[in-house]
Amino acid sequence: MKYFIFSLSLTLTVIAAGCSGSRHSITVENSSDITRVNEIVETDFSAIDDLMGGGQFIMLDSAHNEITYQITYDGKLLFPASVAPHSVAVYHIVAGEPSVADTIACGGFYPARKDDMTWENDRSAFRAYGPALQQSGERAFGYDIWTKSVAHPVVARRYDDAFNNGKSFHDDHGDGMDVYTVGPTLGGGTAALLDSLGDIVLPYCFSSYEILDNGPLRFTVRLQYESSVGPEVTETRTISLDAGEFLNRTTVCFNGLTHSMEIAPGIVVHRQNPEGYSIMKPEGVMAYADLTDNMSAGNGVIYVGVVTIDPDSIYLQPLETEDGDAVGHLLARSTYNPDDCYTYYWGSGWSKGSMPDWTAWKDYLATFRSRIDNPLKITVE
Repeated sequence: MKYFIFSLSLTLTVIAAGCSGSRHSITVENSSDITRVNEIVETDFSAIDDLMGGGQFIMLDSAHNEITYQITYDGKLLFPASVAPHSVAVYHIVAGEPSVADTIACGGFYPARKDDMTWENDRSAFRAYGPALQQSGERAFGYDIWTKSVAHPVVARRYDDAFNNGKSFHDDHGDGMDVYTVGPTLGGGTAALLDSLGDIVLPYCFSSYEILDNGPLRFTVRLQYESSVGPEVTETRTISLDAGEFLNRTTVCFNGLTHSMEIAPGIVVHRQNPEGYSIMKPEGVMAYADLTDNMSAGNGVIYVGVVTIDPDSIYLQPLETEDGDAVGHLLARSTYNPDDCYTYYWGSGWSKGSMPDWTAWKDYLATFRSRIDNPLKITVE
């Protein structure tokens, strides 16, 4: 049986038990050639909780500066770690009340804009379309991308400005905007099943949602979909975005599917830049430079990317009939078996934000894949 579940999670070893009020060391080991800078690492919180006797605690780096951490819905302790290649970094846990942390990764449900689910971190912002949009008859199925040029949260304010202050999402008011076209496509990285002819079975908008984590370091949402494969099939997507990353981690599970099918995350290719893509098959990476819905307006370039593990093939599938300015999809095809789940990564950067150019974007995606292959190891003493 072929499995696709993978993550950047860490290995936890508890060396010695402690008690509340003690100082405990957390060692993060980097055995790779890659410098890891403020990478969000995770480990089992229950072991930490036992060591601290269930009390509050503060995390310190090697210079004894307090660092932000988060406890997730699924019982993980998250914190940012910086480790040189083939080195270790030591962090400490001590009893005490942690300082209030700035929220970096967060999101929300916005029914005023036809049930948007929109989330962000310090790099990018993303949107999934909800039931009110589907009921309106508008055809927009894939993930949307909002550009950002600032590190602090902006999504809630943009909605407020749009509905209360007359400021359009589609204009840059100093921190980015919405200039990415989705329409009846997979947008910026949605995964879909393929039929027996290899054609995309376009998904619906989500039917319900549950926000599982809402900062400060990770946003996680679970979206439920009615699958267009058939009325007996439903789809669940669990999407998480960490501080400092350009890519979301997404796990897709189809319930009620009785036979194997092909699955492929996709990136829509637009007529503004039909050849502006790169396929890196050994790394399971595909990348695209989107010139936005009005390239003459100085909107910059939206770099879109998907990272998968061992896809069967990555290719460009042209549209038989162009729809709007969409001319095709980049697809990374794999086999999906009933009762399995499929995990991959997708996201974006912006040339007027923190992703300077095309070369830097491709380098980021290749390095991200290397980080998956070389997870950091954490030891709690």
